[in-house]
Amino acid sequence: MNSIPVNQPLLDGNEKKYLLECIDSGWISSEGLFVKKLEEQFAARMGRKYGIAVSNGSAALDAAVVALGITSGDEVILPTFTIISCAAAIVRSGAVPVVVECDRHTWNMDINQIEEKITPRTKAIMVVHIYGLPVDMEPVLALADKYGLHIIEDAAEMHGQTYKDRPCGSFGTISTFSFYPNKHITTGEGGIVLTDDEQIAEHCRSLRNLCFQPHKRFVHEELGWNLRMSNLQAALGVAQLERLDEFVARKRRIGQRYTELLSDIPGLQLPLPRLDYADNIYWVYGLVLKDEVPFDAQEAMQRLAQYQIGTRPFFWPMHEQPVFQKMGLFARVCCPVAERIARRGFYIPSGMALTDEQICRVTQVVAEVIK
Repeated sequence: MNSIPVNQPLLDGNEKKYLLECIDSGWISSEGLFVKKLEEQFAARMGRKYGIAVSNGSAALDAAVVALGITSGDEVILPTFTIISCAAAIVRSGAVPVVVECDRHTWNMDINQIEEKITPRTKAIMVVHIYGLPVDMEPVLALADKYGLHIIEDAAEMHGQTYKDRPCGSFGTISTFSFYPNKHITTGEGGIVLTDDEQIAEHCRSLRNLCFQPHKRFVHEELGWNLRMSNLQAALGVAQLERLDEFVARKRRIGQRYTELLSDIPGLQLPLPRLDYADNIYWVYGLVLKDEVPFDAQEAMQRLAQYQIGTRPFFWPMHEQPVFQKMGLFARVCCPVAERIARRGFYIPSGMALTDEQICRVTQVVAEVIK
């Protein structure tokens, strides 16, 4: 019996052609032309003026936080249910992460709890779109305008998704994407920062390149990082971007097929197919075990692994991360919705190359495991 991985990308477009162009030209470093192509084309597709390609999505968040001048004593509001990269970027800057509970239906941050977290020290709201559905942006934008806050939009999982027909990644002061292999567009490893502010864009370009100065290269006024993306990576990204509409449609078909086959299985909370402002893009297909199921997600994943079905757990809440608790963060914070879905949620194979035959086999196994 062949295993079904949790993700497998599709690399059967122009990827090989563009990689060979890099090799034949000798431009394999960050100085190659594909880096600029990816930056310009991706920014245009997402409705932004400037794109700054970087080494990964976590690096994009690091650069975004520093470029906004967030520093010691500042506070940044973010969802507790997210990947650790979001909170880590805030903590590394010296600022304090302030977490918000998630919505039990969408798994995104509960926007109704944001305003009560705002203090005179709040500098930004970090919006993170989770798993397939975007955050309801209009109320968040209104809060940012009311209190004079930046919005950092983490759209790492939202390639091609829209909010009220406007591209995710086009909102707020700055936005970030990941190009990890499980994303709709991949460069192997990689990410990008997007903004409409020329000064912020220049700052991000400097930060990704060790803050070299144009006329005094090895004299530094600020500490940066080496966050550069190679031309080889960017070549993959350009080829992938050419097929984004196809990939979005493919992901939605996978999600709809899973919903069709799993909807009659008791004990499962399935992803919402749509909201008033967006249809699910199904970056991954998540399942949450209802209370009547007598085991947790870890047990379910172990059972599925016996049938060679790949899975991944849901994010673990930021306020429960041991590394942050050791720092004295999030004392007495309680977010029961996030805590529950972290323990009872996981996602099943949903990569771009997944076949209908594999989908049927996965759902049969899930039904057997839950039964």
